[in-house]
Amino acid sequence: MKTTRQALLTLLAISLFSSCKEKQKESMSAPDESSKVESQKIKVIFDTDANNELDDQHAMAYMLFNGDVFDVRGITVNATFNGGGIQGHYDEAERVLQLSNLKDSVPLLKGANGNFDEIAEGFDPSNYDGQEGVDFILEETQKDSTIIVAVGKLTNIALALKKDPSFAERTRIVWLGSNYPEPGEYNQDNDTISMNYVLNSKIPFEMVTVRYGKPSGTDAVAVTQTEVNSRMRGLGPKAKTPITGRHGGTFGNFGDYSISLFEHIHYHTDPPSRPLFDMVALAILKDSSWGEQKSIPAPILINNEWIERPKNERRITVWENFDKEKVLADFYETMEHPFLVSAAQ
Repeated sequence: MKTTRQALLTLLAISLFSSCKEKQKESMSAPDESSKVESQKIKVIFDTDANNELDDQHAMAYMLFNGDVFDVRGITVNATFNGGGIQGHYDEAERVLQLSNLKDSVPLLKGANGNFDEIAEGFDPSNYDGQEGVDFILEETQKDSTIIVAVGKLTNIALALKKDPSFAERTRIVWLGSNYPEPGEYNQDNDTISMNYVLNSKIPFEMVTVRYGKPSGTDAVAVTQTEVNSRMRGLGPKAKTPITGRHGGTFGNFGDYSISLFEHIHYHTDPPSRPLFDMVALAILKDSSWGEQKSIPAPILINNEWIERPKNERRITVWENFDKEKVLADFYETMEHPFLVSAAQ
């Protein structure tokens, strides 16, 4: 009986040892699921003129609330015609971060206040307008594969290329701008020289078209003031510290601030509506089927006229014909069920 019991205990010990070894083996060989999920996220730097109108803020919130999709490495700002100097754009971006409870988690840096031609003249790589933001872009893209989503003028991008030409080999630019193939568009007109500088470089470049008044551009992805008033109220996380909006008032969530932004904007349509241009540049990264893309030889803009260069070996991607219904459905779904991005490492 004693021998039988000893035999059973020995078998049991062997079985437990084998089981532990197998689990240890599985643990060592299986990848960490959380690390795997993080690596699958789209790493982005968001380059914005945040205080220009209202689409930048909605794009920022959409990005920050899509934490299961985007790994936001940082936000850089630049100054365009509207919205005051660089500090005004910085302050507005900071408001959206604060409403998202991410003010101290996601890096926010100042880029160029001026335009490329004036900064590039006598360029000193150790001391120049926009250095904080541009150097951040250069440093972050050296770490890993990061996409630059630019939704203002292209000054910061052109400066990064000027300071470090190898920048072109380690990232890609998704730019919200241009009425191509027609002239005239706010981001483009703010610094045409920087746009041409980027077009003449080797950096992978995607143009998310605007095309004012046409159904083929992001101008068509518009929402009415009535729609915003009925759908956005109270949406987004509750801010730990409320903000004072740029038009006054106190706000504790992005949805209420959205309503305020739509209350203090000019409308040129009936019913009153405004496009969420910049948000679309992020939406097509999330799901490329929400727009159509085509590859073309890079053109150039001279005297406010697009000049085609059919023999140009340098090609760019043009985005057009966006699925307004799906993009806006995802925008509202994101606002209603925000998944905040993680703190930048």
